[in-house]
Amino acid sequence: MTELPAVSDLPSLHAWFASYCDSFRTTEANDQQNYDLKQLHTEKVCAAARRIAQGGNAKRLKLAEAAAVCHDLGRFPQYRDYRTFKDADSVNHATLSAQVAEERGILAFLSPEERKMVLTAVRLHNLYQVPAGLPAESAELLTIVRDADKIDIWRVFADYFSAPLEKRPSAATLGFPDLPGCSAEVLAAVAAGRMAQLAAVKRLNDFKLLQLSWVYDINHLNSFRLIKESGALERLAALLPEDPAVGEVVRIALGYVEQRLQV
Repeated sequence: MTELPAVSDLPSLHAWFASYCDSFRTTEANDQQNYDLKQLHTEKVCAAARRIAQGGNAKRLKLAEAAAVCHDLGRFPQYRDYRTFKDADSVNHATLSAQVAEERGILAFLSPEERKMVLTAVRLHNLYQVPAGLPAESAELLTIVRDADKIDIWRVFADYFSAPLEKRPSAATLGFPDLPGCSAEVLAAVAAGRMAQLAAVKRLNDFKLLQLSWVYDINHLNSFRLIKESGALERLAALLPEDPAVGEVVRIALGYVEQRLQV
């Protein structure tokens, strides 16, 4: 096993993560593209989590960043072992991410209570909804990580579809076929102001609509500000087919952002 740096604070956690990514480095270009995708994604999620957590206390900022660093650690062994990022065809990457963080002892600089909160956020960040019954502080941390994750995934896909074919990471789209049109069930979910279900996704356009529907699961005002400033949602919407029904659900989703910003 590659010797990785010791972790004693947030800066050394970031240094550890960089070395962790390097430990998966390969000369196979396609595989390295997929690893690079997740390394950059994690760095962007960290930046977004810091922005979203602004206005809170020092503990909130520290735990948001720690959870963001750790949230996709499992993606690296997942891809190495299964050559996919599709959890249904491999392992639950969030569960594996928490396992890696625990086994490597990289959160030892936090108190036991803080470690528990970070590991909970990492383990649950990919659920369809935030579970009921979580302590308020843990639920807030989880929603910060979920918001930051979604916002950067919009960037990932906008970048993916604007890149030349040979530069597109092969595992990014989870293997959905690039067929014309959109499924009525997914369109209906977005039009109704609710998140679409992954089980309803039949094609790549459905997957894009599913991601658009994530706007209804954004939790923090700073998140909506970041969405507005980044243009992430508009970039994702531009990838959808030119169709009246699609245009209408895009209008509804973008209108929801404006509504949430009117505070």
